[in-house]
Amino acid sequence: MISKANTPVLKDVLLIGGGHSHVVALKRLGMNPLPGLRITVIARDIHTPYSGMLPGLIAGHYQFDEVHIDLAPLCKFSGARLYHDEVTGLNLAEQLIYCRKRPPVSYDLLSIDIGVAPLVTTPGASEYVVPVKPITKLFSRWEQLKERVRQNPCAMRIAIVGAGAAGVELTLAIQFALQRLLAEEGQSNNEPEIHLFSATPEILPTHNRLARRKFKRVLQERKVHVHCPARVTKVESESIEVEDGTRYQIDEIVWATQACAQDWPAQSGLDVDENGFIRVDDTLQSTSHPGVFAVGDVAAMVNHPREKAGVFAVRQGRPLEINLRRAACGQTLKPFFPQQRFLSLISTGDRYAVASRSGWSIEGPWVWLWKNWIDRRFMRRFSELPEIKEDYNSNEDLEQLASPKIIRQLSTAAMRCGGCGSKVGATVLDRVLTNLRPFHRNEIEVGLHDFDDASVEHVPTGGSMVHTVDAFRAIIDDPYTFGKITATHCLGDVYAMGAEPRTALAIVTLPLAPEKKMENLLQELLTGAVEVLNEAETTLVGGHTTEGQELLLGFALNGLVNTKTLLRKSGMKPGHRLILTKPIGTGTIFAAHMRLKAKGRWVDGAITSMVQSNQAASACLRRYQASACTDVTGFGLIGHLAEMTRASGVNVRLKLESVPLLEGARETITDGLLSSLHPENVRLKRAVANVEAIALVPTYPVIYDPQTAGGLLASIPAETANACLVELRELGYTEAAMIGTVESHSQNDAPIWIE
Repeated sequence: MISKANTPVLKDVLLIGGGHSHVVALKRLGMNPLPGLRITVIARDIHTPYSGMLPGLIAGHYQFDEVHIDLAPLCKFSGARLYHDEVTGLNLAEQLIYCRKRPPVSYDLLSIDIGVAPLVTTPGASEYVVPVKPITKLFSRWEQLKERVRQNPCAMRIAIVGAGAAGVELTLAIQFALQRLLAEEGQSNNEPEIHLFSATPEILPTHNRLARRKFKRVLQERKVHVHCPARVTKVESESIEVEDGTRYQIDEIVWATQACAQDWPAQSGLDVDENGFIRVDDTLQSTSHPGVFAVGDVAAMVNHPREKAGVFAVRQGRPLEINLRRAACGQTLKPFFPQQRFLSLISTGDRYAVASRSGWSIEGPWVWLWKNWIDRRFMRRFSELPEIKEDYNSNEDLEQLASPKIIRQLSTAAMRCGGCGSKVGATVLDRVLTNLRPFHRNEIEVGLHDFDDASVEHVPTGGSMVHTVDAFRAIIDDPYTFGKITATHCLGDVYAMGAEPRTALAIVTLPLAPEKKMENLLQELLTGAVEVLNEAETTLVGGHTTEGQELLLGFALNGLVNTKTLLRKSGMKPGHRLILTKPIGTGTIFAAHMRLKAKGRWVDGAITSMVQSNQAASACLRRYQASACTDVTGFGLIGHLAEMTRASGVNVRLKLESVPLLEGARETITDGLLSSLHPENVRLKRAVANVEAIALVPTYPVIYDPQTAGGLLASIPAETANACLVELRELGYTEAAMIGTVESHSQNDAPIWIE
């Protein structure tokens, strides 16, 4: 058996977007992984919507999680790295993807499934309409629209422009939802006036006559004003003008007309059609650039033109996965021939639907139940994931999945030297360091870009030096973000002592890979770290790199502090209040993530908290006369609080309900999803006086949860604590909380009482 962790990365497949084709291909790649093939997903949205259930979400038949595929557990299952970012450009010559918030990402094979963008060329449309795509923005505006309808004393006029399947289904879903909302509010006599505008002589122009007839009847029964044909030629803040000059007063406009592609595929030089959709051949590969694939709505199959429909995107997932494998192994790609006809199931807002195909059409509540069964079955494929395979199959399987060149590289992977022979090559280091721009300090005599054996810094007189070191293996698969998290975590020790960080030495272990891939990994890792260090005005002056089985990063930091203002764990005083600047729960959330039990937004929220610097919080706590401080990290809240009570000779009364938790931590901790370090931290329960009683509270275990890049825990005088808390929240520490009170030492051996 060959472990995934011990297999070097030999080729990179980059999936841009979390569309229907990609999620199908991603799961299939995870079910039967290809040794040496690393998959990376770049997605603007962690929760990708399933278009077939969107009208049901609008109508209120489904909840958010029921209609969204969570990319975080899916990527974890598939062994894929998930980068939460938006792509802005593509360099085909250098095989690089440019993103909005991170360094460029390299690839060997690329697949694009980014859906479509609204085509809003009508004058005024870009300023005043709500486009159906992207769906995430539509849902946000929908929540705002419901509130407007609820608060408006007059009946609102709502227009949907575009009478294809999406426009008609959305029209009926919006009407149904608003009718039910107003009935619940006792405002049934205030129902909105719904208008549907079609540029074509018929609604549902791509559907058969029977289906069109049924929906004409439904729209008439629901008293929807259908304008057909009525091409919208001008949009203003509260009106629509159509081709014959007629103007309609409208309060809200939803745009469901023809869509186009984003700009960057065409700007990169890919072959695209008149609407910017990427032209692909029968193998789903770009007609202009081999090794680049496109699927879903963004793709245009030159030999098999089809309308933009989710059913075609889903069907492309399996052939995409097959051809990505074959392309990675240098094998001939297989053609894909999409079906010519497909079953259309369109709901009418309520739990009623119409089915059509070719020349027939049927309707009824049972059709909605049929559609609901199909949709939920599809979604279960991505919410009910099997256990992760920790090992590949046999060498015989590897030979079928990988090229001879890959097999040779795998067979020599275990023959690397140890000691100094395991250092990362000088050429790789030189190229990476050349691209780094660390913060400049005049006090640095010898630094990162010199060739000496150590750094040299002039130290000013009148202060004390603070030294700290920390390092840990990667907790996420995104090296850039991991670099930011690690730097933030390591700086926390300096800020906890009220010091100013000045210099940093990096400690890096890189997993074995071809030279160029090691270089890219190191570049992303250190770019993220240096961004954080630079913001802290901390100079990276050197470090050490080596090869190993796992990615590891750490920093040895030096700081300077005025001895008179030094903060330590000792110094807590009776009557002081305890303030915690960040919520806790990173340990349990990532433990759940490892088991595919954490929602993507929980993981994303934890990452956002971890990359938030403690710098401003440290300064704020000092302004309000903090007498003691520490950062909450690996020993958990109780572990670090126990250290403070012991050093200060005091007791503490902790309010469990006041301890801020990251979103999702309450659910994961009560489900018993605990970090591997959690049992070690529980030994500290001897510091809790009423442990037997408080242990009955479901969230009690969270106080032992080990944190990465956690917040600061400080003792603040009672008279300044409230003002300090207000300022912390104004500084962006929105979850900062007062969690307890310092009391005089008692003879009880357990200094912490939890209520």
